[in-house]
Amino acid sequence: MQIHFTATPPSDVRLYARVVNQGAGLAGIDTALVEGAAASRFGGRAAQVFEGFANVDGAVKRIALAGAGEADAADRRANCERAGAALTARFLVSGETAMVLDLAHAGLSANEAAAVLLGLRLRAWRHDKYRTKLAADKRPSLTTVHVTGVPEGTEAAWEREAAVAKGVEFTRGLVTEPANIIYPATFVTACEEAFAGTGAEITVLGEAEMTALGMGALVGVGLGSERESKLLAIRWNGGTPGDKPTVFVGKGVTFDTGGISLKPPPGMEDMKWDMGGAGAVAGAMLALVTRKAKANVIGVMGLVENMPDGKAQRPGDVVTTMSGQTVEVLNTDAEGRLVLGDALHWAQEQYDAARIVDLATLTGAMIISLGNEYGGMFANDDTLAAQLTAAGATSGDKLWRMPLGPNYDKLIDSPIADMKNVGPREGGSITAAQFIQRFIKNGTPWAHLDIAGMVWSNKPGQTWEKGATGYGVRLLDQFVRDVAEG
Repeated sequence: MQIHFTATPPSDVRLYARVVNQGAGLAGIDTALVEGAAASRFGGRAAQVFEGFANVDGAVKRIALAGAGEADAADRRANCERAGAALTARFLVSGETAMVLDLAHAGLSANEAAAVLLGLRLRAWRHDKYRTKLAADKRPSLTTVHVTGVPEGTEAAWEREAAVAKGVEFTRGLVTEPANIIYPATFVTACEEAFAGTGAEITVLGEAEMTALGMGALVGVGLGSERESKLLAIRWNGGTPGDKPTVFVGKGVTFDTGGISLKPPPGMEDMKWDMGGAGAVAGAMLALVTRKAKANVIGVMGLVENMPDGKAQRPGDVVTTMSGQTVEVLNTDAEGRLVLGDALHWAQEQYDAARIVDLATLTGAMIISLGNEYGGMFANDDTLAAQLTAAGATSGDKLWRMPLGPNYDKLIDSPIADMKNVGPREGGSITAAQFIQRFIKNGTPWAHLDIAGMVWSNKPGQTWEKGATGYGVRLLDQFVRDVAEG
């Protein structure tokens, strides 16, 4: 969706929209529309939309009012975002190709106006490339928005948010594509194309290089696949030279059959989004690079495909990780933690990180614990945990902190190796986090985000259509704004 700022919008546009506050008057609007809005019980609640028609200068115009809630609401910015998203949801397939959006009447700040536009654009993203028989009235038509009446500073604020939108859209695309299109090599190619000419530095390791480094856990996961596993790192040096970087690490299992511990067939098609952690890291890095964030940030992604064949690792196998620790693989469907273990160790060997945050669609147990409302967070540092919680609250990518502790840690001790890759059924998300923590060097602030319930939605949300949500991109971008840039 193209967004243009203008003082004088085109006269041939038929759809006009205005953002209004809850309980505010509707000055300057046709009397019949005001009466119609009242009859429809439109009061300006957040995301509430009223639509009508009026004769303006001899032409019939389609008029929409979008509610932004109360002007002094604590969640004002989120409500502004919902107002923009609600307009897109109503008019994306309406047959209208353009809209004039008037932001002059709701007393918005520049950041609030940018939030309206962010909601408008995020809700417009769809993935229709494989739908060859989509009915005409189901196809997106709204492609252009002419924005008028913006407060001073809105264009600069929108430039930042547009970079975030670009990152979210990139992540959604990666997560949505089927596994025959996005696999380790093509994930790397997509990133190389997206970051070309940006100034970001890209490093790619293949299986031979990872094997030489001793990454027996990561390489072991991909042994049953014909697709070569990869390790991808994207580095952005936008901060003060010499400052320690913030490092994000993502699990990128581009398809997860469970390996020899084969998953049940129903729902297995969803496992194309088991690379949602790596997708979020890639999208966040694109957002940061696009807006030229004043911070040193590195994104590391372990990319594998978990398939069963004669070369696949077996339950009971013991693998040696790059850290030298050994793992008894009791369940080949607990593969993400193996990928993360080697990727995290490599990242710490390669970079002197100020802090590390890993993201992974790691456990179904997290969905049982938190549903689809929060990502689970485990951390060894209270300050880092508080910073991530705050970034989640601001961005809308919410987090809930979960416990770690010695009593959970001993549940993954193995009788024949340093650890086993699964504990008992109880506390499955916690023992998975304990496993990952064993690869964090002493003194490094670290957080693990289990986002299994957040990267995909079976119903439309406020700023996304059914499918990939792009969760994690906004969280990481806000975290960098607050901590690394702040």
